[in-house]
Amino acid sequence: MIRRRNVKIIATLGPASSSLEMIRALFDVGADVFRLNMSHLNHENLKKVHGLIRTVEKEVDRPISILADMQGPKLRVGEIEGGEVELETGQKFRLDLDKAKGTAARAPLPHPEIFAAVKKGQSLLLDDGKIRLRVTDCGKDFAETEVMVGGTLSNRKGVNVPEAVLPLAALTEKDRRDLDAALELGVDWIALSFIQRPEDIAEARKIARGRAAILAKIEKPQALVHLDEIIEMADALMVARGDLGVELPLEQVPGWQKRITRAARRAGKPVVVATQMLESMIASPVPTRAEVSDVATAVFEGADAIMLSAESAAGQYPVEAVRTMNKIAVEVENDLTYPGIIYAQSNQPEATGADAISAAAHMVADTLKAAAIVCWTNSGSTGLRAARERPMVPILALTPVPATARRLALVWGLHCVLTEDAKDLDDMAERACGIAFREGYAQPGQRIVVTAGVPLGTPGATNMLRIAYVGRMGSSAG
Repeated sequence: MIRRRNVKIIATLGPASSSLEMIRALFDVGADVFRLNMSHLNHENLKKVHGLIRTVEKEVDRPISILADMQGPKLRVGEIEGGEVELETGQKFRLDLDKAKGTAARAPLPHPEIFAAVKKGQSLLLDDGKIRLRVTDCGKDFAETEVMVGGTLSNRKGVNVPEAVLPLAALTEKDRRDLDAALELGVDWIALSFIQRPEDIAEARKIARGRAAILAKIEKPQALVHLDEIIEMADALMVARGDLGVELPLEQVPGWQKRITRAARRAGKPVVVATQMLESMIASPVPTRAEVSDVATAVFEGADAIMLSAESAAGQYPVEAVRTMNKIAVEVENDLTYPGIIYAQSNQPEATGADAISAAAHMVADTLKAAAIVCWTNSGSTGLRAARERPMVPILALTPVPATARRLALVWGLHCVLTEDAKDLDDMAERACGIAFREGYAQPGQRIVVTAGVPLGTPGATNMLRIAYVGRMGSSAG
């Protein structure tokens, strides 16, 4: 099955979409990657859904990527007497470690790390920023605050501390257990929530030991300060606009989305744009015009993937949401302005032989109007370099490694095919032509551009470019 677009679609699975039939339906209408949210999955259900995805993968005979999203350190207030309380703007309100149920004057906040980090004059945000407090006094077990923006505070609502670096590890004990379970099953990507510094990624990478790629979710202002180091440490990034939009002024989020997307592309790291992309489709079969423009903007920006959360996990119209996102992406990429916008953001290749070969492949394919670029890749680095160039011709990533094919399914423009490694250079060109023909990307008489590393099978050693003609029935004609 060929996707007639370059950007990939990530669909979150949940109560509305975790059956075999629904997973297959979501794939058929456009989902390339399935996200499993560990905030809502126990290990038994994780194993079940993982197995269903792999069953669909066998049915469609195409690599499907699985992303396990760790919950991260969730900060919440405790229980409130009567379930909820109304906070008035201007009133005093205390947060402390006392476990007694909250009232209109105080509430339990069972997180000593917050009190250790927060300072007088800083803000605390409750319930996704709907309630805003300003700290007037604080100690090791309390914070006295003034309510700047009031509202209804109910049990277990989230707390954000945008102006402080919290002494928290990105992996909680729950995350460690979830990470072990996900790695044992063989998921392809691990998403880390509430990253603040590059050290947060190093811990997960040490545990993963290469068994899964690491995606850093950018959703805290502190991560923006260390963005370059985080990009270097992570395998991919996600612009997680939900919490980022709580902890930053909302009007700053679009600019950061563009900066993060472009920084990741410069580094050759995949980048995902997520949260509320088609939010109204949770309850409506059609999106708003603004949501369509939001999705289109991410596609025009050259994001590797765009993601659905509650729309596909718990909404009433999961299939329609994926189908709609697919239609928007296809339309944008066929727009006359799309190539110019993508090329305007192009970057100079890194001063390495592998990057030079990938840049040359892009140029040769454009000059010759080649049908496709075909890259042989074991580790995935050749495919990533080809995608970084954002060519306007299809890219086929051929690999003998199932894990590589699945990971690359998240990457812009890559059509991944599992195949045996080439025996020699002639076999490499011959099979590249045959696969491009069989997959529907090249016809007899057309040319393809082939890149690989020599000696064949050497990870990360892209050093060869070859032009091949597709002969009759897909054979190589030179």
